[in-house]
Amino acid sequence: MVFSSSLFLLYFLPVFLIVYYLLPLKFKNIFTLLASIFFYAWGAPDFIFIVLGSIFIDFFLVDWIHKSTLMKARRILLTISIIMNVGMLAYFKYTNFLIGNINVLLGWLGFEAATWTNIALPIGISFFTFQKLTYSVDVYRNVHAPLKKMGDYAMYILMFPQLIAGPIVRFHEIADQIESRRAFETVDARLLGFFRFAIGLSKKVLIANVLGQQVDVIFAMPSGEISTSLAWMGIVAYSFQIYYDFSGYSDMAIGIGRMIGFRFPENFNNPYISQNITEFWRRWHITLGRWMRDYLYIPLGGSRVPAHQMYFNLWVVFLISGLWHGAAWNFVVWGGFHGFFLIADRMFFIRFSKFIGKYPSIIITYFITLIGWVLFRAETLTFAFGYIERMFAFDTIETAILFDSKFKWMMILGVIFAFIASIGNIENWWQEVLEKKKKALTISLIILGSILFTGICIASITSSSFNPFIYFRF
Repeated sequence: MVFSSSLFLLYFLPVFLIVYYLLPLKFKNIFTLLASIFFYAWGAPDFIFIVLGSIFIDFFLVDWIHKSTLMKARRILLTISIIMNVGMLAYFKYTNFLIGNINVLLGWLGFEAATWTNIALPIGISFFTFQKLTYSVDVYRNVHAPLKKMGDYAMYILMFPQLIAGPIVRFHEIADQIESRRAFETVDARLLGFFRFAIGLSKKVLIANVLGQQVDVIFAMPSGEISTSLAWMGIVAYSFQIYYDFSGYSDMAIGIGRMIGFRFPENFNNPYISQNITEFWRRWHITLGRWMRDYLYIPLGGSRVPAHQMYFNLWVVFLISGLWHGAAWNFVVWGGFHGFFLIADRMFFIRFSKFIGKYPSIIITYFITLIGWVLFRAETLTFAFGYIERMFAFDTIETAILFDSKFKWMMILGVIFAFIASIGNIENWWQEVLEKKKKALTISLIILGSILFTGICIASITSSSFNPFIYFRF
């Protein structure tokens, strides 16, 4: 079940909210947990018991960490928790990748391939694994005491708004809200949460889905048959598809969270107006970048080590980040590609971008991300390199693909909404729209607009069979 489906929009979410608002305070968490289990089991019934079992074990491991007074015992328990969670992620997400590469190597050496039954990937395993790790590490570091009830911990891990596509919510960020949300359960918060949900749904359905249809057609073609103009059109459209799809899901998650009293962290902040790749990663998938910084980069030494070691650490972190996104070599290369430009930023590019000015820097940074998106979107490295070659072939090949008016309008809107925040004070104004308390008339207009766009999105979903969920691989 995904947010942009008629099943979720017309049945699950309305029923959940009605029951949630009617329940007494003491039953809200347990109801949210039960609804989240149902939500997850609907899409992955075979895995829900594995996930619940790991939550049961982790709850007691972390409780022992908190109660133990011996540092050695705390470290051993933390290590067990990390091995269990990373081991689950490695088994389900990377075993097929590992066996496939071993079989390629065996073939080169003249041996028979190993027989192996492909392992299915549990939905959202990368997201909830990182959240479980933050729980263990935050308690170990004494950032926050563990939760007293297993049901509360299970709800934190399985909470359906951010379960399958983020944002990655670290334990200490919402620990107090899990136990009491009175401060955030206001009428204004619920209405603005609905507004935020409608924004995200519109991004996903009205922009990302429309662009994604043509992107799929272009990337299904043999790379040698793609003209230079079509190659650029395809990757620019994909850059907007993945942005509005991913940020749209984050908006919907944040909006649902607001409606039930949670304040989830922001996950996107106009990434395409970045003036270098370092800034891009402060604006794109913000919660992943912060997680990698605090739980991987800093423990490796961060910026406190000599320059060559810092550069190596950056590269390692982004190679891992690439692999986190998907079990394929193109994701590893994509991570290394971004790691290379992060190192270049520290060596010279940030100074260079200040010299050439804001808008040239934005153009260069966007160009770099486009090349990276080819690696991310392509099914294989061979296709990715062939596609990039076509982007710079500057040929006159004609294509039979005709873009309809809907695609053209969504491309125009995609460009406007992606880059308009680079002008004047628009970025700050938009933050005020999302956060600042509003007058009754403004709230009324916002709600009317939210209802209108939600209705349009539902009509679009029911009239079209194209509604991809691109995070199954995560």
